[in-house]
Amino acid sequence: MINPDDLTAMIQAGLPGAEVFVQDLTGGGDHYQATIISAEFAGKTLVQQHQLVYRSVNQVMASEQLHALALKTFTPEKWQAQQSDVVQSS
Repeated sequence: MINPDDLTAMIQAGLPGAEVFVQDLTGGGDHYQATIISAEFAGKTLVQQHQLVYRSVNQVMASEQLHALALKTFTPEKWQAQQSDVVQSS
């Protein structure tokens, strides 16, 4: 099992400058959801964005410390637009 802080650090090491928010989905320390905002995602498909993240956590997934990782990836611009949409909907 891996804790959220270690998972966050791993993703940030692989994507320097990224904002990372990690949530434990089951409380068991092996099923997480991560929201990642990174300029590195610009011009990349969703699959390519997720591949960048998975490269950062490949070791803990291969060792089965991490069983599942749901991803939500955004460029800073898309994140800002989404946050604006949420505020306007409120």
